[in-house]
Amino acid sequence: MGHGIRYQCKRPLRKCWPKITQPSPRPRRRLIDATEIVGKMAAMTENLLANDALDRRGFMGSVGAAVLAAGVVSACDRGDGESGTADAPTSNRRNGPHPPKLTGSADWEDVRAQFDLSEDTIHMSAMLISSHPKPVREAIERHRKGLDRDPVTYLEANNSSGLNAARSAAGNFLGVGSGRIALTDSTTMGVGMVYNGMQLAPEDEILSTEQDYYVTIEAIRQLSKRTGARVRRIVLYERTETLSPDEAVARILAGINPRTRVVALTWVHSSTGYKLPAGAIGDAIEKINSSRPQERRIVFALDGVHGFGVEDVELSDLRCDYLMAGCHKWLFGPRGTGIIVAGEQGYAPLIPSIPSFLESGAFTSWVTDNGDAGPNNAQRMTPGGFQAFEHKWALLDAFEWIQSIGKSRVAARTYELAGQLKEGLRSIDAVTVQTPASSRESAGIVAFDIEGLSPNAAVARLRERKIIASVAPYAIPHVRLTPSIRNTPAEIDEVLRVIRQMA
Repeated sequence: MGHGIRYQCKRPLRKCWPKITQPSPRPRRRLIDATEIVGKMAAMTENLLANDALDRRGFMGSVGAAVLAAGVVSACDRGDGESGTADAPTSNRRNGPHPPKLTGSADWEDVRAQFDLSEDTIHMSAMLISSHPKPVREAIERHRKGLDRDPVTYLEANNSSGLNAARSAAGNFLGVGSGRIALTDSTTMGVGMVYNGMQLAPEDEILSTEQDYYVTIEAIRQLSKRTGARVRRIVLYERTETLSPDEAVARILAGINPRTRVVALTWVHSSTGYKLPAGAIGDAIEKINSSRPQERRIVFALDGVHGFGVEDVELSDLRCDYLMAGCHKWLFGPRGTGIIVAGEQGYAPLIPSIPSFLESGAFTSWVTDNGDAGPNNAQRMTPGGFQAFEHKWALLDAFEWIQSIGKSRVAARTYELAGQLKEGLRSIDAVTVQTPASSRESAGIVAFDIEGLSPNAAVARLRERKIIASVAPYAIPHVRLTPSIRNTPAEIDEVLRVIRQMA
């Protein structure tokens, strides 16, 4: 069933795009990753293993010498991981014209036209999983073709450079260096890796809230089981409209005691759409830390996925030690991508969970059998393994695309559409809106209930009318609609019309 809404630009899109000249690549050293090492060592390894008299230490010493001679240690990152360049190599750059990007003055019809969404459906589901905009689709396809034509050579030429280019783009988006950015597959992976990497003692305490999502609660439960530290969860609110930002900070502070070592929170709650004053909470925690010894410092970790890509902020505005977010929701990045962002303390306090193929220290330590991989860093926190590489490398294009629109414009447009929806829902007597009206306490998620209809029934009826909504999977569920920059005011009006008929 259609809604008579069409998405056609009033002028050819290419007129909106500026001509971009390709900068000359700067001479730099070629990065070598683990996939290259395997090929370079294969023949020698076979010969060495055939020698029965050669023990493991002798074997590893011989291989280590070969690796060092190949320049692996000198070419790859050490320490803070900042040596990964923001520029991709020639093989990772676009051949020919750049995929079209939007200028800062591009209108919202142009933005909507970048998506291949079905036009007979209203997609209010940005909080779940993204539809890729055209530049991201083209980047994924470009890399997919390269891998299909020559998988080994293309992987060797692009993997470390493509991942480091994505890290640099993420750092630029959040106002930090690439040495603060680790890549993951999702928010869930990032949350799990951060909390699993923490080192606590039985006398320590982890503070969270009853409003936090399953992923955070399960991750800190596992942390508690592994270390013996106690989990303490407080009720942050009964209803969102009763909680001011100052009261939210006060309630978090009231939950902190001398045993507290971790504060595990969520920036924007996926149940109600409430947005925590993360920066104010971080400032308050930092004041407590100023009077504590370093070894008793409180770590503030934040699941940031439903603010990331919506809010016009940098990491310094959030004042957290670790931010974990998926890139395949509000950022509209490649599916199966995410990031961890570290504050000034970096990754040294964490223990990595998954071996990395991006950082040389751990690999060289294994090869040379010296047992000392050095301090943890962002590249070592980036999991290795054979993955959907074309998606990871296309993350660069997702950041470039959203930056070409402008973070402030994205935030303003999301607030505008969410505000239109909330205002319309509040005018319907049978509807109770759970999300605060102000953008100071909310982002793009709009949660509500319809009298006489369960959330599951309401979502089912909306989908019958070709409107994609979702149910918040919590003990107290709500209906969720999540307008984003790919939606239009006309779609909001149509959604409100249908809900009025249902209520």
